[in-house]
This record gives sequence, structure tokens and C-alpha cells, in this order.
Amino acid sequence: MNNGVRDGFNTLVVLGAWTLWKARNDMVFNGIIPRVDRIFILVHEESELWILAGAKGLGALYSPVTTGK
Repeated sequence: MNNGVRDGFNTLVVLGAWTLWKARNDMVFNGIIPRVDRIFILVHEESELWILAGAKGLGALYSPVTTGK
């Protein structure tokens, strides 16, 4: 595994843990029941923001998506 992908994977693990922690806090403090599908959506949305902010290697895990337009 090259360094860019390894850095991206490590960043994704931290991002996943951070998102789970936020979902846990929502459950404990706000009574919001977490849903797995929503957590995956939040990880994806947050990862896009982290990439824009320059998160190390995270962009290496994403491939460009073509819309067919």
C-alpha cells in the first residue's frame, strides 16, 4: 500500500471514529437514535469537507465520478 493510500485510510479511520462519537453524543444528550445508513452518509459528507480542507491522503481513496452528461 503506498503512503498516500495509507494516510488516506488512517484519516478515514479517524473520521469514522469521530462520526461515531458524534452519533453517540446525539443519542446520549439529544435522544436521537442513530441509524447506520445516516452515519455512512455523514462520513461521506464530512470526508468531502476534510478533502477540501486538505486532509492528508484522503483524496487518494476517492476516484472521480462521471455523471454521463
